[in-house]
Amino acid sequence: MAERILVTGAAGFAGSHLVQHLAATRAVTAWARSAPPAAITDLATWQRVDLMHRDEVHAAIASVRPAVVFHCAGSPHVGSSWHDSATPLANNVIGTHHLLEALHAERLRARVLITGSATVYAPSERPIREDDRVNPVSPYALSKFAQERLGLRAVTEDGLEVVVTRSFNHTGPRQTAAFVAPSMARQIALIERGGAEPVIRVGNLDARRDITDVRDVVRAYDLLAGAGVAGQLYNVASGTARSMREVLQGLLARATRPIAVEIDPARLRPHDTPVLVGDASRLREHTAWQPEIPFERMLDELLDWWRAAVAANPAA
Repeated sequence: MAERILVTGAAGFAGSHLVQHLAATRAVTAWARSAPPAAITDLATWQRVDLMHRDEVHAAIASVRPAVVFHCAGSPHVGSSWHDSATPLANNVIGTHHLLEALHAERLRARVLITGSATVYAPSERPIREDDRVNPVSPYALSKFAQERLGLRAVTEDGLEVVVTRSFNHTGPRQTAAFVAPSMARQIALIERGGAEPVIRVGNLDARRDITDVRDVVRAYDLLAGAGVAGQLYNVASGTARSMREVLQGLLARATRPIAVEIDPARLRPHDTPVLVGDASRLREHTAWQPEIPFERMLDELLDWWRAAVAANPAA
């Protein structure tokens, strides 16, 4: 009998791409609190489960009894966590606790992949390794650090086979405009259609980030669910740092109209790490993973997706 695979947060950005990747070869149960993107509606068995409701989670786990869990649910945004600290702490920590607790209560020795964040690391000018110093400075980063600690505790105390990623920045189609690269792409798409003045508003362009296409990232998640070592942390990263200015210039080079650039103080964060780039040697050693989608193609497809989204709904 095929393994029962569960994806939480399956209607979200990475979760939806993971469902798309897994469904090509396997049957997937997908949990979400909102309707999934149209492109993946028929690719999984969808269940509306809210991880904040303990009894609901326990009942759903008892019904599904998954052998493999990809835990993608949670609050994903660093910037908004400065204005609302409670939401990421609740969703990322309490939601994860309910999931792990339910798996333990059903005595399931499940393989669980928790998608953590590289924002837990202290700043470093060189590529960061998993044993480098942590220093989570934002409420979001603090919530992700607590989340990974819960996962690692479940290995030693509950007998679950938990693997935790520290994923660096990733983007691609379907990422919301709350994030930097899709915000730029959306503004360009609106300007091209005459829906906005020809000025793009941006935040800190000097910040350098390790940016990977989301479809490469979910391939790494799939490989780690199979070959990752329980109790280990794994960076998911390209190893290349690119400035936000480089991302902006790449998108502007694809625009069909001249566009001016304006710094928007509202888009600047109280604390913005100058450089965040990862060393994914452990991931490569254990899975042979390598990014396959080039930076240029990532920008092409991100902008094309937003052009289509804006054409279908200018308020998107």
